[in-house]
Amino acid sequence: MDPRLFLLNLLLRFTVKRKLRKLTDPALMRELMERDAARSLIPQPDAHFVADLMRRPGEPRKVGMIEALWASSGRPDRRKVALHLHGGAYLAGSCHTHKQLGAGLARASGVRVVLPNYRLAPEHPFPAALDDALAAYRHLLAAGYTPEEIAIGGDSAGGGLAFALSLRLQAEGEPQPACLYGLSPWSDLTGQAPSIRRNAARDVMLPASRMTEVAEMYLGGHDPTDPMVSPAFGTWTSPPPALLMASRQELLLDDAVRLADRLRESGGDVQLELWSRVPHAWPIFLGRIKQADRAVQTVGAFIARHLLVDQKTA
Repeated sequence: MDPRLFLLNLLLRFTVKRKLRKLTDPALMRELMERDAARSLIPQPDAHFVADLMRRPGEPRKVGMIEALWASSGRPDRRKVALHLHGGAYLAGSCHTHKQLGAGLARASGVRVVLPNYRLAPEHPFPAALDDALAAYRHLLAAGYTPEEIAIGGDSAGGGLAFALSLRLQAEGEPQPACLYGLSPWSDLTGQAPSIRRNAARDVMLPASRMTEVAEMYLGGHDPTDPMVSPAFGTWTSPPPALLMASRQELLLDDAVRLADRLRESGGDVQLELWSRVPHAWPIFLGRIKQADRAVQTVGAFIARHLLVDQKTA
């Protein structure tokens, strides 16, 4: 195994996984994630960030605003955009914990990446996160982007949320984006995926013992088989092209595989990549391990291809 990957896996197993196994307070989980991101994630070269606010329809301006961060690198094609929904089990994470990943995706794709701070559980259970993701997409449309100029994706919970958003758009008769991507997407909140048990010891980051408890904080009693929370149970009429990535050793392996199957059954064009020995949502570690750098390049090329970005001039 690559020495850097070996050391990262070791670090995650004996620090992050141990902490996640014991932490029960979402506020402490958020503090941990923000602190670890600030300390350990590698700043991306030539990265530029701009804060923004997106309004939730039907709410007063003072309380109905969604904080967001635009990430770019170099000279992006400003006519195209990727909407990235951050991970964190719907309980933690923010545009700040994922801004370096956003900058890396921006550099690899040649477009700007916008990261909204959707509301978090348990204070805001389903459908708050999905409502905010929909509001962010509508904000982009109102700003002048066409669906063909927008990619939607995310990592972990954000990856599942991206595909739930696609189903929500379908249900409301709204146009689909040009493409979708999911990095270790959490797409099945039932806790019954076989890989949760099969990879319980092999996953270096996520504790299998907490999956049902954490899911319930987001579900708030809602049916976990509802495709709007578990898109692995969804059916599309005409799904956008999709890229899915997962680790063979992670708990959420079957989430990606099953989601790919559902998209293909719906007639979708799906690129499923299963990587060996990498941790859950490993692209976030770009700059630290070469596997993350390669994955981000793959996602960037996928976005550029479907948004018709000329990367020679972007």
